Amino acid sequence: MARHSLRGELVEAAFEQFHAHGFNGAGVKDITDAAGAPKGSFYNHFPSKEALAVVALERYGSTLRLADLKDSSVDPLTRLRRHFEFLRDGQLDQRFLRGCLFGDFANEISDHSEIIREAIRQGFAYWAECLTCAVADAQTAGQVSAGQDAETLAAFLLNAWEGTLISSRTERSAKAFKPFFDTVFGVLLR
Repeated sequence: MARHSLRGELVEAAFEQFHAHGFNGAGVKDITDAAGAPKGSFYNHFPSKEALAVVALERYGSTLRLADLKDSSVDPLTRLRRHFEFLRDGQLDQRFLRGCLFGDFANEISDHSEIIREAIRQGFAYWAECLTCAVADAQTAGQVSAGQDAETLAAFLLNAWEGTLISSRTERSAKAFKPFFDTVFGVLLR
């Protein structure tokens, strides 16, 4: 099997280290060690740890399967449910040790780094756009009331999901997922 580029290996290592330990808990040496690279090689590929964090956030966004929310060949409510079930199952697989990297970085570092704050903002904006697409499709199909703006509903879903993740990680329990799914799919999106 061909070896990935060193830059790609640094990105993967950073993604794992940042997701497991946070921005401040993952040093450049930790990342280069995890990538099997000399520490000096880091700066040949990235001008700073912050620049690498932005790429790691983009990498994280690619794991969320957001394009599935825009797949018009699938029923819109099914798209939404599958999306949140996929995210929930990821939390269960990780035993509640990792949250949303966007949310984690927003809490940890966004006040101290404008480039990271902007990357987080863009990540959340694209996620909300994809959710809005599915909600709007559900409204057009008559599955969800059009009484509320689709963008507002999507923003609420995203905010509610982030809060659910915080609760599940704090409790190290799946208990927080039930009220999310019951309220979103049993009340809000009816």
